[in-house]
Parts: sequence; C-alpha cells; structure tokens
Amino acid sequence: MKALVLEEKGKLSLREFDIPGTLGPRDVRIATRTVGICGSDVHYYTHGRIGHFVVEAPMVLGHEAAGTVIECGAEVEGLEPGDRVCMEPGIPDPDSRASKLGLYNVDPAVRFWATPPVHGCLTPEVIHPAAFTYKLPDSVSFAEGAMVEPFAIGMQAALRARIQPGDIAVVTGAGPIGMMVALAALAGGCAKVIVADLAQPKLDIIGAYDGIETVNIRNAPVAEAVAAATAGWGADVVFECSGAAPAILGLPALARPGGAIVLVGMPVDPVPVDIVGLQARELRVETVFRYANVYDRAIALIASGKVDLKPLISATLPFADAIAGFDRAVEARDTDVKLQIEMPA
Repeated sequence: MKALVLEEKGKLSLREFDIPGTLGPRDVRIATRTVGICGSDVHYYTHGRIGHFVVEAPMVLGHEAAGTVIECGAEVEGLEPGDRVCMEPGIPDPDSRASKLGLYNVDPAVRFWATPPVHGCLTPEVIHPAAFTYKLPDSVSFAEGAMVEPFAIGMQAALRARIQPGDIAVVTGAGPIGMMVALAALAGGCAKVIVADLAQPKLDIIGAYDGIETVNIRNAPVAEAVAAATAGWGADVVFECSGAAPAILGLPALARPGGAIVLVGMPVDPVPVDIVGLQARELRVETVFRYANVYDRAIALIASGKVDLKPLISATLPFADAIAGFDRAVEARDTDVKLQIEMPA
C-alpha cells in the first residue's frame, strides 16, 4: 500500500510501504478516509525529532483519523464492517499500573501513531484495537471524526481545570490546540473565554464563536482584557497553549487568587517558575499530556451540535497532494488552522 513516509528530516515521499501487523482477535481493520495534519507531524518533518523522540528510520506520519471498518477480529463486539469510526491513536499496555489507574495516556509503554518508532495512519488501511476505535454517529462526518483527536486534548484540559459554571477563562495561544481548548472550556461551562495570540487571522476565526473574546497581544496586553472582564479579580482558569516562555511567565498575573493554571503547550526549553508567586495566591497548577477516557464525550458534544469544529478545517487535500499539504502546513501556520488529507475511497 502507498503511504506518506517521512524518510528523514525535511524529506517526504508517497511510496509503497508495508506496515507489519496481523489482525488480532480484538482488532479491527479500517480503511482510512480522512487524516488531519497535526503540528507534531509537521515538527517531525521540519526538525526530525520532538524531545527524545527521534526519527531514525522511515516513518509513516499521521495520527488524527477517521475511516470505515472493513474487517473485525473474532472477539470484537460492538463494531462491524461498514461502521464509520474514528480512532484513538495511543495504545497502552492494558496491564500497566497507569492503565489500571485510568491514566493510560502516561503509560510509559504506550504506542502512539507517528511517534518514533511507531508508524502512523497516512496509509489506505490500518489495524487498530477495537477498544480504541469509536463508532461515529450519522450526524458526524469523517472530517469531524478526524478532529476528535485534537479536540480530545481540549477536553482533557477542560476536565483538568475543574471548570465551574460561569467561570471566566483565558487561553494563551490560538493554534489548533488553543482553539480546541477554548471550545471545550465553553462546553464545560465557562461563561466567557478570552483567547490571546499574535496571529490575527487565527484570532478572527476563533473570535467568530459566541462566548469567545480575542486579544492580539501585539496591540494590547491580555492582562487588560482579563481585568476588564473580571473587575480586576482575575480569570478563574488560565490555559497555556502556546509553549512560549513569555506567556508561561505571565500566567500567574492573569489568574485570580485560588484560580487554576493548566499547562497544555510544551516549551522547547526549560522555563523558570515563580514558585512564591504561585504560593502567595494559592494557584493550582495542572498539566496535560494527550488525553484519557474522553473520546466518548468529545464525540457526543460534536454530535449534539454544541461544539462545531467545521469552521476550523482550513482545507482538504487529496492523498496525492499530501506532500504539498505538509509544505502548506509549514508555510501557512499563521493563517490555517487544520489541514486534512482525504484518502482514496
């Protein structure tokens, strides 16, 4: 089968590539239909590594996917050929201590699509555990199904924040994940979410949603908008989604006393933290790494219409143009939100 292969840093190819694997009794074989281009995919393309995950051999990219079940293992229940599905790309060890605690996203043994040395899903077919394959309601398109994965990160962040009805939240960073966090925060009960970034085209996109206020920090400090929205008290929850050191350093000033800071974005280098500043206001700090046990809720919110992710899909390209799609993702990062690849039927 043809696949989109990262041969090495800066070099992609569309070529025949066999991913080893056989259909187990609790697996399903899926014809992939729509695959999103994630920032991590692009980072592997441009840098060849993310932290200690290094591309040392050709690797198939892609982990945000939806498709159709074409074959089921003998012990699979609840899925059958023809079902439209999306797939949770991280496969943990079910017997690990983390999995038994429900924290399978931090299982050291987790195998995550398109994370070296594990191949991704930008190929016509994949084999995947049925336990991490979710049936899509008729009202949810393949394109929306492929958006469940990034939205799940927003769901994880909202749950970690312990949002209360009527909370005021701030999101620093209006990239795809920042937008997903903002929408999840609204769905979780926030009355208003203030989104701050430098890229005005992205702020215009997220600002079109009811309940979202945007701040271009080139023009005004986000602290002024927070003070105006909260009578100087501060935001109940601050989500950091940029990974930028200046944004991280400024988080305590945005939160109210006793509020929460949720770290979603990953900085490239270590960032100093004002521990006393956090202690003096008893700020609660939460961290997010991927997600666990949120896919069902994410799909339900999309199916209900309470969360509309369709405006975040900037373009859909055919599989034959996948390399051009990745080049566009590199060049148009300040304007595009989510690019998707449509696989051959």
